[in-house]
Amino acid sequence: MKKEDIRIVFMGTPEFAVESLKALVENGYNVVAVVTQPDKPVGRHQDTLQPSAVKRYAVECGLPVLQPVKMKDPVFMEQLRAYKADLQVVVAFRMLPEAVWAMPRFGTFNVHAALLPQYRGAAPINWAVINGETETGVTTFFLDKDIDTGRIILQKPFPIPDTADVEYVYDGLMYLGAEAAMETVDLIASRLPEKALGEAGFRHILDGVSRPQPCAGIDLHPAPKIFKETCEICWQQPSKKIYDFIRGLSPYPGAWSVLHAVEGEEGKAIPIKIFKTVGTDRKSLAPGGMLIVERNRLYVSTADRLLELLDVQLAGKRRMDVKAFLNGFKDIDGYRF
Repeated sequence: MKKEDIRIVFMGTPEFAVESLKALVENGYNVVAVVTQPDKPVGRHQDTLQPSAVKRYAVECGLPVLQPVKMKDPVFMEQLRAYKADLQVVVAFRMLPEAVWAMPRFGTFNVHAALLPQYRGAAPINWAVINGETETGVTTFFLDKDIDTGRIILQKPFPIPDTADVEYVYDGLMYLGAEAAMETVDLIASRLPEKALGEAGFRHILDGVSRPQPCAGIDLHPAPKIFKETCEICWQQPSKKIYDFIRGLSPYPGAWSVLHAVEGEEGKAIPIKIFKTVGTDRKSLAPGGMLIVERNRLYVSTADRLLELLDVQLAGKRRMDVKAFLNGFKDIDGYRF
């Protein structure tokens, strides 16, 4: 079967998903409609509606856009059914009810930013970096009743340099995911005959292009959603663990800690985000969180070695390098984390 003959409904919301949609559209795949989140209220009074990155691109291309508030809404279900999709492609979207993912005759596949079964969940890129992984990747898999557990279609690895932050890995996986989306549609199309098949015949062929996820005997790492409290730094850990934690949250949402006056100014606390650090070979001779200033350089003690801070941000201020931070914070010696 030709790829142009497969009617595709694309589902996604953020910038990460745009590259996959763009790849499908610009390479001649038959995208008949796009499903994305409703426009988001923004601004001081929440009176301005901001469309998703996927919607903006879809509108530019003249593609029909559906924005359901609830995925089981009967009106949406009827609209979706009217597009008669053969296949649905999901990238960085939301959980789908079975009535939606089971609708197309060739099923629904997801592009996940990890090498499944590792890092199932909402924040796989962050957690891979936080955990100090040296490799991640993308996986395409057919959706089923459980989250991120469906049959794997293909996987593409991506190396994580020790100096990489989430932005670097995000960008790499965004383009790799687009390649995986196209290759997955190509693979499915190559296995489908021109002649009509019954439902059982289609399922048999699709099972032939996928495999169950391995789980037995594997120590699985989850990738749950990240909240503000998740991002607080614990300075009592080894420096490498803290280093990975900070780059795993940089530049967004950002790891944070609170500066406390060691003495005097009782009760004063200053929140600060930390975006970039570098490890040192210098042993810590003080409890975790103690600050050391040396010639416009700022170090923090950890459970084993000093960690040098490079880029930080005070609340209400812009991100800055440590030299600029120290120039505006003359009494830093009186504080600790």
